[in-house]
Amino acid sequence: MSQLVVRKLLIDLSTPFEARWCGGDAFRSAFFNALSMSFPVGEQFFIDSVRAGLKSLPDAQRERLTPEVQGFIGQEATHRRLHGLFNDHLSSQGLTNEIAKRSSVRLEKNAHLDVRMHVGVTAATEHFTAIFAQWMLQHPEVLKGSQARLQTMWLWHCAEESEHRSTAFDIYKALGGNDAWRIRLFHYVTLHFLYDLFRQTVRNLWHDGSLFKLGTWRSGYQLLLSKDGMLTSNFGHWKRYKSADFHPNEQDASLSEQWLEKNTEHFALVGQ
Repeated sequence: MSQLVVRKLLIDLSTPFEARWCGGDAFRSAFFNALSMSFPVGEQFFIDSVRAGLKSLPDAQRERLTPEVQGFIGQEATHRRLHGLFNDHLSSQGLTNEIAKRSSVRLEKNAHLDVRMHVGVTAATEHFTAIFAQWMLQHPEVLKGSQARLQTMWLWHCAEESEHRSTAFDIYKALGGNDAWRIRLFHYVTLHFLYDLFRQTVRNLWHDGSLFKLGTWRSGYQLLLSKDGMLTSNFGHWKRYKSADFHPNEQDASLSEQWLEKNTEHFALVGQ
């Protein structure tokens, strides 16, 4: 387990931004908007699941894991709050957050399941966010043309997602979660996460008026499906999660560490 710290991001999100905030690109703006729309509900679920998982552990394990879980919860709560502010501007632009509604219904329907299922879903989703975050830190140019405060928000979020990539996974293992169910839950998350994300992106593009423009989908292909795209280049990392000997700490976090070291002026450590 690693030591996680909670950071207060020193940016102003009270000022509105343009609809195509991501360098004037319709697809990238719509896609990242869809991701942001999913975060507040999702991150609250992660917090609740990991907290419940920790409480279910024997005293010795709970004591050992508590410091990291507290850091994880603090980081996720900060992400939830800032993306909530970001999403408020999207709502003012007329975008409808369907992905949050669909997620809320699904979570309510499955609320009765064993805590290990909830933590397993959290671990699976955290793997997605970690590999997407690593890709973003490798390709900060996808945010080129965006306001500096928005670039900072997204790259800070990516750095912290990479930093706490193992927390939910370790809680799942500590609870006795097995690999067969871990992989089943990963397939479940893959299906629903990618479907919901694409569906919300399409809705955002429809609102923008760019859904049926060739340039929109050329940009989408470049971002997601080109040789070094976010989806195609991460297939190996996606597949690796299904291995019996997988652990999130095997993933390289050096770019996260470098970004946090080089951008200390953009945040303050909470409680210090």
